This record gives sequence, structure tokens and C-alpha cells, in this order.
Amino acid sequence: MHRNKTRSANLLPILAIALFSSAAAAERIDVGRFSNNDLSGWEEKSFAGNTQYKLVQVNDQTVLRAQTSATASGMFHEIDVDLNKTPYLNWSWRIDNIYQGNNEHSKNGDDYPARIYVIVSGGLFFWKTRAINYVWSSNQPVGTNWKNAYTGNARMLAVRTGADETGQWQTQKQNIREDLKQLFGEDISEINAIAIMTDSDNTQQRATAYYGDLFFSEE
Repeated sequence: MHRNKTRSANLLPILAIALFSSAAAAERIDVGRFSNNDLSGWEEKSFAGNTQYKLVQVNDQTVLRAQTSATASGMFHEIDVDLNKTPYLNWSWRIDNIYQGNNEHSKNGDDYPARIYVIVSGGLFFWKTRAINYVWSSNQPVGTNWKNAYTGNARMLAVRTGADETGQWQTQKQNIREDLKQLFGEDISEINAIAIMTDSDNTQQRATAYYGDLFFSEE
């Protein structure tokens, strides 16, 4: 009997570690697994021609490359994410150049070398759809937000700007739930899709961007 008690006591730390590992795994939701050479769940949607999206090797790491030349298409991934559990979106990205002379508040200048969409679906009530565009702006200060030039249901938020960091990988983490509160004045607890887009159909310029893995986390 003493041996059984001892054995049970010895198992407790192992069980605790196993339970903690399972809980930790549940706190991360992978959306883009590009480093695994995986594009499952992603679908391209074209708005004006096709930006060229391709998995490539950069510094021995597989990433998603986007090349645009007066084109606009995005990679979309439909996924429901509970922001009560995992409110933070994490990603890495790099651009090779910015655009010159464009007014990003206007339709003629609404192009970005790199952007990440977070979409809240309105379902049948399409007018209730909400979207945040986290953009690598060519000229707006970091932290600036404004209405999309085409729809008031989308807000733009500059999280990187200018040419100073071109050619360099940058990591980003955003509290999506807090950003939705700030930009729309609503406490939204679920998002329904993520999109990646590099576009230049309005400016008729060219850009190349690279995207690393995307995932949601608890903190």
C-alpha cells in the first residue's frame, strides 16, 4: 500500500506537466503555418488582377512572398477565433519598398506594400461586417488610424511606416479585441477571417513583401 501511495505521489508532477502542456497548446491558434510549407485553409481572392503569392525560402525559412505590379488580390483564411481566450494576433513581415506620393486616405492612394486584415463577419447582415487593416504605411505615422477610402466598415491602422525598416524582418503583436473597441466602439468577442494583402492597383506601382507565420495567443 505504501508503494502505491509513493507511486501515485511520483506521478503527480508528471500529470501536472502534461496538463499544463495541454493547456498551453490550447492557448495558441495557428492561422498561417508558412514555415511548414503549408497554405491549407488559404484562398486567393482577386480585386484587380493577381498579386503573386508564393511560398519561398528566405534565410533557410519558408515564408509567403507577395509581389504586386498594379494588381490587387489577397489571401483569405476563414477561421473563428474566440477573443476572450486568444485576443492577440502575432505575425512577422518584411517589405522591400514603399510607395511614392500616394495619399492613403483617398481611393487613388489606397495601396499598401503589406497589410493584415482581421474580419468580423456580419453574416446575412453584410452591412454589419467590420474589418481592421493593420498596414505597413508608406507615409502615415505609426498609431494613426482612419476610415478606409472605400467603406466605413473598415478601419486602417498604421503599425509600421516608411522606408527606414525596409529589407528588415519586423515582428508584430496586436490585441485585436482592444483594437476593435478603440476603432469601432464595440466589445466584439469573435473574429471570423484573416487576410493578407499586398496591392498596388490604385497607385500603379510595384512592391514585394514577405509574411511569416501568423497565430493567435492568450498573451
